[in-house]
Amino acid sequence: MLFEHIKVLWLLGVIPLIVAVYVLKQKHRKQVLHEFASGKMIHRLQPEASNRRPAIKLLLLCLGLSFLIIAMANPRIGSSIAEGEQRGIDMAVCIDVSNSMLAQDMKPSRMERSKQVVQSMISQLRGDRISLVVFAGRAYIEMPLTNDYGATKMFLDQIGTDLINQQGTAIGDAIDKGMATLGYGENGDDNEPLWEPNNSRAIIVISDGENHEDDAIGEAKDAAEQGIMVCTIGIGSTTGSQIPINDRNGKLIDWRRDADGNIVTTHLNEEMLRDIAKAGNGIYVHAGNGNAAVEEIIKEISKLDSQKFGSAQFTTYKSQYQYPLSAGLLCLLVEVFVFERRNPKFSFNRIIKRKQL
Repeated sequence: MLFEHIKVLWLLGVIPLIVAVYVLKQKHRKQVLHEFASGKMIHRLQPEASNRRPAIKLLLLCLGLSFLIIAMANPRIGSSIAEGEQRGIDMAVCIDVSNSMLAQDMKPSRMERSKQVVQSMISQLRGDRISLVVFAGRAYIEMPLTNDYGATKMFLDQIGTDLINQQGTAIGDAIDKGMATLGYGENGDDNEPLWEPNNSRAIIVISDGENHEDDAIGEAKDAAEQGIMVCTIGIGSTTGSQIPINDRNGKLIDWRRDADGNIVTTHLNEEMLRDIAKAGNGIYVHAGNGNAAVEEIIKEISKLDSQKFGSAQFTTYKSQYQYPLSAGLLCLLVEVFVFERRNPKFSFNRIIKRKQL
């Protein structure tokens, strides 16, 4: 059984509070009565008082509210398998794994912040396919195109700056590999690709923009000519940060230095990333501490035309809210007609005595 609005079930936490208030109220009531008279005298003064009926009313009230809350959560049961059309866009995410991504001008680090951005992006995808490309001095395909988001997150967890030994920031090569994951040039001849350009593909580059290896702007233009939108997400700060060197336990032991022994400072190159996005008919956003960057990217790629990936089987669910709703209303209705005091005219013991006579 699944619940459409599972967060509503948190309201069930109110039930123990109601029970606790009832217990405290009853305890206080008994203390007040015992101050007024002894136990036998109280029984004589209140011959119709019942200890069970208030408890029964409380039980019915709690059951009724519990069933109503479950009904609000809309329990559903899979009833049949339906075949439907699977549509979406294809998106290649290129992640910078160069040493500069170890800088901590974004907490906990540029690398970890990049992975958080991708995680947030994946959580907002609905049927779209995604691939992962990592790059430093050169680019590699980390995961081919898929709509298995669970597998994507597993591959994402393994990404780190130790994946590629060749240092640098080859954004152009990353865009090229991203195009390859989207199917461009899959016959081995880029001049006669086995695909048709359409407005349903995108490449997202996540980097600090310190590109020194290739013509990233030219690659972005080539991608745009094939109908691929290229967007960029900036990681880091323009003021710059040093690159830490940590031991196996994560303790800082030194800072990365250049050939002359000077500590290296890495800066976010927003101008480069803006130029790449402009050449790729996309947008540039800076990844701050919130999810604003992800929302802007998702909003931009949502403008793309979805394409049909084929047919897929879906489990259809049937709502079962009417059953707990009926049970809840019935409990509350019975609770209304259960009185806290006994009615001597309808006493169970009196009815038995009458039958015996």
